[in-house]
Amino acid sequence: MTEYVTASIDQPLTRSNAIKLHDEAGFAGMRAAGRLAAEILDMLVPHVVPGVTTGELDDMVRRAMLDGGSVPATLGYRGYTHSCCISINHVVCHGIPGDRVLKDGDIVNIDVTPLLDGWHGDTSRMYLVGDVPLKARRLVEVTHECLMLGIEQARPGNTMGDVAHAIQRHAEAHRYGVVRDFCGHGVGRLFHDAPEVVHVGRPGTGPELRPGMFFTIEPMINIGRPDVKLLDDGWTAVTRDRSLSAQFEHSIGITETGCEIFTISARALHKPPY
Repeated sequence: MTEYVTASIDQPLTRSNAIKLHDEAGFAGMRAAGRLAAEILDMLVPHVVPGVTTGELDDMVRRAMLDGGSVPATLGYRGYTHSCCISINHVVCHGIPGDRVLKDGDIVNIDVTPLLDGWHGDTSRMYLVGDVPLKARRLVEVTHECLMLGIEQARPGNTMGDVAHAIQRHAEAHRYGVVRDFCGHGVGRLFHDAPEVVHVGRPGTGPELRPGMFFTIEPMINIGRPDVKLLDDGWTAVTRDRSLSAQFEHSIGITETGCEIFTISARALHKPPY
């Protein structure tokens, strides 16, 4: 049985299986962190072009986070040494920035999480580099549609299974694979908290959605099969069949009447082309 607890600033910053229900102060903290995260992804739009390295983009992210009064939540997290994750083409998630040069035709996911005044603004967005083939652009479009269809189901009285089913049904209608190995998660003062937010499921199953819940929805959709493997670096996850993969992510809060997207772009840069 799912346990729900009232979130408190006095609670220890440790994860449990209980789902936290936050008050208006929590919503205010997440709005600020989410706004900064979206602004950072907006800022990157003119820089994700052929010839730039992923390390250069990571430097831009780190400077923007520090300038915004936050710190990169990923920096030092479980030994990770960068300020964001950058996943290209067949990389599903957790791509490590470095010397890789972006090329014409690449599709790129950039995942950022500024930690601002104790709150995590977790979001990711796809970028198209130069002239991207129609097949890849269509994957990116459908993946964003999956995210938004999932978010439409995020309202009080629904379940995590309703969110997951909406995503799975749309992706599989296009004969895409929905990654099972990674999922969304509770978020707030902790980077990763209960509940797990899977992207495949049956309606009416899983935890009930209640006002005050904060979590991410972040479907990873593959052109091919859903299977992934982890590279020797311990972070980078790739498609086993080397097919293209795309992902979008928002942090949301369940309200009395629906949900609030904390990481929405104020400049309407929701999905490419920008």
